Amino acid sequence: MRTIRLLLAYDGGGYVGWQVQPNGPTIQQELADAIRKVTGEETMPQSSGRTDSGVHALAQVAAFRTASK
Repeated sequence: MRTIRLLLAYDGGGYVGWQVQPNGPTIQQELADAIRKVTGEETMPQSSGRTDSGVHALAQVAAFRTASK
């Protein structure tokens, strides 16, 4: 297993925040879906912080673990 670090920038206008929530789309879930498409693995990325609904990010650090090459 290895850890991949990501440096993210995004427009959070259409999201209810970073962390997965039942009441709408989140950055964390979108990123997890993209990682699954690339690696074929189910993983939940972790971030250095969270954002509230509608908040944008510039240089937010996130990471995930993978066995994928």
